[in-house]
Formats: sequence, structure tokens, C-alpha cells
Amino acid sequence: MTTTSPASATRSASTVADPRHVVLDTAFGRGEQFLATLDSHRTTPAATAAHLHYLAIVPEVPALDMLAALADALPPLTAQWPVDVPGLHRLHLPSERITLDLLAGPAEAWLPEIVARADEFILPAPLDHIRALQRLATPAATLRIHQPDEQALRDLRAAGFSPSGAAGEQGWQHFAYTSRKPQPPRPAQPERRAIVIGAGVAGSSACERLAARGWQVTLIERHEAPAQEASGNRAGIFMPLLSKDDNIPTRLARAAYLYAQRAWQQLGGLDPHAPGPDADVVAGAIRGDQCGVLQLARDAEHAQLQKEVLDTWHYPEQYVRWLDARQASQMLGAPTPFGAWHFPQGGWATPATVCRAMLQACGDKLRRIFHAEALRLGRAPGTDADGAGEWQVLASDGRLLASAPTVILANGAGATALLQASELPLYTMRGQVTHLQEGSFPSLPLVVCREAYMTPAVDGIISVGATYDKSTDRTLWQSSQDENLQRAEEILGAAATSAQGEPLQGRVGFRTMAPDRLPLVGALPDSASQGRSERLRDLPRHPGLHTLLGYASRGLIWAPLAAEILACQLEDEPLPIEATLAAALDPGRFLLKQRRKL
Repeated sequence: MTTTSPASATRSASTVADPRHVVLDTAFGRGEQFLATLDSHRTTPAATAAHLHYLAIVPEVPALDMLAALADALPPLTAQWPVDVPGLHRLHLPSERITLDLLAGPAEAWLPEIVARADEFILPAPLDHIRALQRLATPAATLRIHQPDEQALRDLRAAGFSPSGAAGEQGWQHFAYTSRKPQPPRPAQPERRAIVIGAGVAGSSACERLAARGWQVTLIERHEAPAQEASGNRAGIFMPLLSKDDNIPTRLARAAYLYAQRAWQQLGGLDPHAPGPDADVVAGAIRGDQCGVLQLARDAEHAQLQKEVLDTWHYPEQYVRWLDARQASQMLGAPTPFGAWHFPQGGWATPATVCRAMLQACGDKLRRIFHAEALRLGRAPGTDADGAGEWQVLASDGRLLASAPTVILANGAGATALLQASELPLYTMRGQVTHLQEGSFPSLPLVVCREAYMTPAVDGIISVGATYDKSTDRTLWQSSQDENLQRAEEILGAAATSAQGEPLQGRVGFRTMAPDRLPLVGALPDSASQGRSERLRDLPRHPGLHTLLGYASRGLIWAPLAAEILACQLEDEPLPIEATLAAALDPGRFLLKQRRKL
């Protein structure tokens, strides 16, 4: 079944990239330079035609009450202003054609981690590592520095920046990047047509992020509706990870958790009373609730670790707080012998309604081809250096479903049925969620998790789960339901025993995972190529073929950030995460490990 509009049915799409002016401010302060740049962006015709992408390094995320002028100038910022935790916080203001990235942490740590090419540098305060800017500069980039000393001037010259006029007002000096040192070539401007395979949260997010940039997208799904596989659960929970060493999974989960909430807000926000996935609505909020998540400690040792993590990182209470056993019991409404982490901004959402909101946001940029399984990828004859043209997606009967220069695999484990992705080390784990009628189980005011998770009632149904089974059986198992209810009883005590006799009800889904439990986001490596490789960038790739796979149990929060990462890679825009984290998600990381052994 194909649904489309006249505008999205056309094969031709704009290949003219949205002009983008990238600014790096190494000392954001109270946003003075951002406001000045914003004023120029709004009033200068040439600048107004460009999308302003402003990267601001801050020691910590400033409180909004310290940025009154900024809040007055851009009221939409106040609704999405991030909590003060480390990392890169991306704020979208599409009506203003502005993206603001807050890079929280020391400038010296951030400069080697930024993945961007800057057109303009602003240095309001001294910077120890000026030479690091050379890697980020576009040809003819400009730079303003406030009251540079002799060492700063020497470093600027060494980095390829030359004075471009007399000193300006209030001690500002201006420079231009004039180095003749060879720079990596900028990627070719993409033709903005893509095929996305898979209509779960991964594929729906990809459609939304590409359509927001003007791409024409064809979405292919083997079922008759979106979110029929792992994204089909009644309620998925969202919460961050915490660790004492703030490791890569923790940093990635934090970025994904916070970005997802801002993305949902842009789509209308969460509403526990919003229509369910089967409702025929033109537009509406996502069904979900930021009711909070209570992650109970397993034992006294785990409770001590939970407390030590918060003592180490001093997160703001709106992000997470530690509760002792008495406080946790009071919030839970049942005795619990140990403490807990409380995530006030966590909660639950119905993934299918997230998909619905994202696909509706695409408007006439989206063409849907449902009830059609993509079983083969090929390349049409073309004029490329290798003689290949656009990617062609073929059905089981050999019928051509669609063709485009770019294809994104977002169909979970189904991707490995395609030859080009057959060597990806993906596997599935069966997960059974138990559904209980409200009244047969304690009513919870928030999401509770330990060995299992439990949600508040959603349309009269409480979800308890989920199991981890090495099986491909889609039928409900009584043993899995017994396991879920036993874990619930261990958490809630006697209050949960009444559910033991409930009929077998629930849902079975299959999580797709990689060995390191991290997603695969980016260009697909060509596993058939030969030779040794030492770096990710040296791995041969399938031109125009990309993946959004392996979201495991966190697809709800992974999907928006991963789609934004991939869209930025396709458009050569600044990435919304650090270089180290992007490398940890690269689909080529497993092949690289093999090649290094050659």
C-alpha cells in the first residue's frame, strides 16, 4: 500500500543545501556575543538567508535567571533550556532558523571533541589551545578575539590566522583564516532524496529529521502500520544511565535522554490522555507522561553505590536525586529496604504515538509504502566512478519499490537479511511484557524499576516486564508471565501477590542488539572489501547506505538523537555529540576490530 501526496511523489527534490553559518564561541558567559550575532542574523539580509548554528562552550550550563536578556530575546529557549549536566545540549529554534549547541565543560576538553567546520570564531576570553581551532576552520573563516596577549597573537599566526584590520571597539581584534595548509575536502552536497526501511521509532525519527531539512523521503515498511515490532509496546520507559566513572554508555544515554525530551516537546509534548496509536487523528500530542522513574537499589551494596555516584557527580535534583529507604518507601507506597535513584523527568510513552507524531511532522515530504518488505538492495547503472547509480529497493517478487541515492536501514534485525548488512553482528532477545488490568495490581504514581519495570496504568492496563529470552517464539509464555509477576512481588511485596492468578495477557517483542549494547549509527562498512585498516575513517563504506540499528531496550530515547546524528552526517553539519561518542556508535567499529587483527 502506497500513500503519498503530489508534492512528495515527484522524483525531483531540491539539492540546494540550506545555507548554514556556523559560529564557535569559546566563552559563552551570559550570552552577550550570541545576542549580538543573533541581532545581526535577524537584521542583515545575507545573514538572514542562512541558518545560524551557534556552538557555545560553557564551563557549566548557566541558570536561566542569569540570562534575562537571552530569555527575553528568545522566549522559546526557556521551555527547552537544559539541566546543568555535562555534555552537548542541542536546542532547535526552527521558526528562527537557529540551532544553539551548549557544550558544557572545559574548552580545552571540548576542542578536540567538536565535529564541525566553523565559519566564525569568537574568543571573548583567553584560550590556551588556540592552535586547535585550525582543524575546525573553513577556508576564509573569520575570528574575533578580545584583548589578546602576545602569546595569543603568536598562536593565531601559527594556526593560520592573519590580522584583517585594525583593532575594533573595546579591545576586539579581527583575523581571517588564510592558511594554505591542505584541509580535508568537504563532502559533496547531497541530493536530498532518501529511502528509509522500517517504520518503528528508528525509521520514523529518521524521516522527521530529514524532512525537517527539506529531504523527500520514501518510507518502506513490511507491516500495514508503523510501530508493529519492537516499537509496538503499550508503554516504553525513558530514563538515563548513571555510573561512577561516567563511561561512554552513560554519556550517550544522558545525551539521548535529554535530546529525546526536547524533540518530543517540539512535536507537541507528552500527554497521558492523548489518543492511543489506533486513533485516527490528524495531529496531537504523544501519549506519555513525565511522571518520574524510581530505580530501586537491589541490595545494600547497590544502594551504597547509588549514593556514591551522586556524591561524585553532584547532579542537579531535577535530573536525579538519591532517596534513602524511608523516602523511597514513601514514594513507592510500599516498604523497600534500600534506597533509590529518583529521576523526576523520566517516565513512560507509547512508542507508536511517537512514530505517529514524527511521521505527521514530515508533511508532504513523506511518501509511505507499507505492507511491502524490502528483501534486496541493488545499484542501478549510473555515472559514478564505480559505474553505479541510485540504490534500488526490491520486494520479494523482484518488484522495484523505490530508488534513491541514499538508503537508511532502520528495520532492526531485518537489516541482516540484506546482503550489504549481512555481516553486522546483530542479534535479538525476546522480551515479554505482562499486561494487568487496573485494580488487579497496585496502582503506581510513577514508573518503578529494579529487576523488572512497572508502569502506571495506561488506558486501564499496567505493564510489567520485560523478560530476556534467547528465543524467536512470538507466542505468550506462562513462564515469562510468572517471571514478571515474581519480580514484581519481590519489589512490591504482598501487595502484588493478587496478580498471580491473572490470565495470560501481554505482548512479545524482540530487541535488536549489538555485542556492546550500543546502536549502529552512520555509514555502513563494506565488509566484502579487503585489506587492513587502522582507523574508522579508512574503512571502505557502501556509498549512500546508512544504518540506524541496534537500539536494544532504549529505542525510545535513542531514536531522536541517532536520527539527528545521521542527518548531520549526511548534510555535513556539526554533530550533536562528541567525536569520541560518535566513534562509539560507528557501524564500522566491529569490522575495524577484525581488520586490525590482519
